[in-house]
Amino acid sequence: MIDALARELRATSHVEILAVALGLIYVLLIYRRQRLGWIAGAASSIIYVYLAARAHLPMQSLLQFYYVVMSVYGWCNWTRTEGQLGGGIERWPLRHHLLAGLAIALLSVLTAQVLRRETHAAWPYLDSLTTWTSLFATWLVARLKLENWLYWIAADSIMVYLFAAQGYPFSAALFLSYVTIAVFGFRAWLRRYRLQLA
Repeated sequence: MIDALARELRATSHVEILAVALGLIYVLLIYRRQRLGWIAGAASSIIYVYLAARAHLPMQSLLQFYYVVMSVYGWCNWTRTEGQLGGGIERWPLRHHLLAGLAIALLSVLTAQVLRRETHAAWPYLDSLTTWTSLFATWLVARLKLENWLYWIAADSIMVYLFAAQGYPFSAALFLSYVTIAVFGFRAWLRRYRLQLA
């Protein structure tokens, strides 16, 4: 077990380590509501487009490309709301989350069926589920919706397993750290949201 881990660590590329470092910088800056996080996130995602494709996770590769696009949108939207008290954090009604959950589940099943038939995807169902959940969570972050952190906790927990199973231990550790940060992020944004209401 220890020898296998040592071999994996030696095989880890400098590119993956850079993507991990930039990813951590991204999530910590977003946690602190710093716009520069979007730049770090875009750089990390550009690297992960390549890494996910190489790991036969096509939906994750597409997801990373989407993150690059959303980084531009997030930067612009956060710039617009920067002057608001608490940063303009909002909540979504439960019915919206129920509809979003249903849409994510349906899209995940449909996409997984295509991946199973047309590609060599390693984990078509989990890959699809995490992709659609992450697409939605990223939009929620860019729109400053409090509940984005809950979606990230769910998606990142699954991604820990996906990247570990595909031989990317540092990326798996990154997603594990994302889960932890998302828990604290939710608490911090909830406090800011309550300040806005006061």
